[in-house]
Amino acid sequence: MRIKDISKENRPRERFLKNGVGVLSNAELLAIILQKGNKKENVIDMSNRLLSKQGIEKLSELSLTELQEIDGIGPAKAMQIKAVFEFNKRYNQSKQEGKIIKSAKDVFEYCSPSLSNLTKEHFMILHLNTANRIIKDEIISIGTLNSFIIHPREVFKSAIKESANSIILVHNHPSGNIEASEEDNEITKVLFDAGELLSIKILDHIIIGKDKYYSYKEN
Repeated sequence: MRIKDISKENRPRERFLKNGVGVLSNAELLAIILQKGNKKENVIDMSNRLLSKQGIEKLSELSLTELQEIDGIGPAKAMQIKAVFEFNKRYNQSKQEGKIIKSAKDVFEYCSPSLSNLTKEHFMILHLNTANRIIKDEIISIGTLNSFIIHPREVFKSAIKESANSIILVHNHPSGNIEASEEDNEITKVLFDAGELLSIKILDHIIIGKDKYYSYKEN
């Protein structure tokens, strides 16, 4: 069935205009984002198929290449899907700008939306002012699935540039396992020692898993 064959009042755009975005199903929202279907199916059927097979969470985690392996999804549609999830992630981050950090849990809640579903390890620095308010977060390294290389120079160059009173180290474990590795311990020791020499406080090092975290300070 083509979109034109659906009664006008039941088409996603018309329902949106008449009743607002809140009445639309997940498939209808995705249909508006994708705009068009293909010769085999209309955009609503395509959206229903994608969501029933992948689900929203899994769909958000697929790479550009993986999305294009799905029947009916070419480069343009794959980019549209990636763009909308990235925009939503950045929106969630923007709501937390200037957040005051009081605990490791606060760090987890701030960083988890951007780090927990990544397929590679990302090392992030949170720069804090004297009130422990985040003034900036910065990814300084992206590694392989299980390892990465961090140099103190990159960590503290960033902190000095931002005039940070203190920093918090954060990285993710793509496996979801939050147990600290020997490499994690070595990196943490090197950076804490360097922080003492430079008189820049490192408040904690947090490892982000799928839905949990590990805090060096708490442990």
